[in-house]
Amino acid sequence: MSEEQKYVWPQPSAELIYDDWYPAMRSAELRGKRMMKTTLLGIPVVLGRKAGGEIFAMRDLCPHRGIPLSAGWFDGEHVTCKYHGWSFEPCSGQCAGIPSLTSKDALDASRIYAATYPCVESDGYAWVYVPSPGLGRLAARAAQEAQGAQALPPVPELPKFSAKFRSAHLSAELPCNVDHGIIGLMDPAHGPFVHQAWWWRSRASIHEKEKRFEPIPQGFRMSAHAPSGNSAPYKILEKPITTIDFVLPNRRYETIRSGSRWFSSLTTVTPVTASTCRIDVYGAWNILYAVPFVTSIVKSFGARFVRQDQVTMIEQAEGLRHNPALMLIDDADKPAKWYFALKQARLKGVGEHPLSGPVTLRWRS
Repeated sequence: MSEEQKYVWPQPSAELIYDDWYPAMRSAELRGKRMMKTTLLGIPVVLGRKAGGEIFAMRDLCPHRGIPLSAGWFDGEHVTCKYHGWSFEPCSGQCAGIPSLTSKDALDASRIYAATYPCVESDGYAWVYVPSPGLGRLAARAAQEAQGAQALPPVPELPKFSAKFRSAHLSAELPCNVDHGIIGLMDPAHGPFVHQAWWWRSRASIHEKEKRFEPIPQGFRMSAHAPSGNSAPYKILEKPITTIDFVLPNRRYETIRSGSRWFSSLTTVTPVTASTCRIDVYGAWNILYAVPFVTSIVKSFGARFVRQDQVTMIEQAEGLRHNPALMLIDDADKPAKWYFALKQARLKGVGEHPLSGPVTLRWRS
C-alpha cells in the first residue's frame, strides 16, 4: 500500500444518529398561536407554544390523510387539521375530536394519536428528542411514562460560571451532509486559511502546536490548555485556560476561563436532510460585561466567523458532487477519525472507544 493509499477514505455515508436531542429552532420564535415548521433528520416537524407556556413538537403530518398540520390552526390548546378538522392535543398527540363522526359511529377518537416528540426549552432553543424511525411517539413516551424523565438522555446545556452573563446565538445552513459539517467543526488546521482576519489570525502566524486529548463518554476532550497565542481575542485575558469537548451526536463545547472571567460556547451541527445540515452556535460570557454594545460586537465578529465556514462548505460541496476519494491524515485529522469510530460504535451498538487513554497530537496551524 502506498503512503497516499494509507490515508484515502470514501465519502461518509451520513448515517443519522437517532434517539437523541437536537436543536429545532430558537424558542423565542414560538409565541402566541403561531406554529413554526422545520425539518430534523429528514422528518417534517411543527412546533408551537401552548397558552400555558409549554412548548410542543409534532410530526408535521395529519395521521388521517397526510396533510401538514402546520397548514391548519392552533388555538393555544389544540392543533386542528385544515383538511377535515381533526383536532389534537399537541403535547400528547391525542385526538380531541373528529367533526365528521355521528352519534352512530363507534370509533373512539381519543384512541387516535398524531406523532409527537419530547420537546424541552433550554438555552433559548427548542430541543427535540428524535427517536429511531418507526418508534415515534409510542416508544419515546412509553419510556417517559414507565421510567420518568431519566428514560431519556439529559437535554444539552451550555456551562455557565456566574449568575450574570451576556449571550448570543448564530445559525447558518450548510449544503453538505452532517459528517462533513461535524469534521469541519473539529478540524484544527483550517483556522489560518478559512478564518484569516486582523482580529483572529493569518497564515504568517502558523506554528507547531501540541495538544493532549482524553476519552470521555460518547466523545473526547482536548484537555485544559493555554489557548493559541496567535489568536488575538485571547490576548485580552490573563493566562486563560481552554477546554474543548466533542460529544456525540453533534456537539462541541468550549470553555475559556481566566480567574473569575469566562467564555463558553456550544456549537451543534444538526442534520436537516441526508445532504444538508445546520450549524448553531450559542455563546455566553461575563468578559467585558459592563462594556456597552458588547453583545452586538461579539455577534458581528461571530457572524463573520460562521459565514467564513459556511462559504467554505458551499465551495466544498461543489467538489464533493464529483464523488472524489478523500484523505484523512495524522495528526491533524485524528479527531475526525475518532468521530467516525465513535459514531459507528453507537450505530452498531458494539465497539470500543477509539481512545484507550490520553494521547498527544501535533500539527501546525
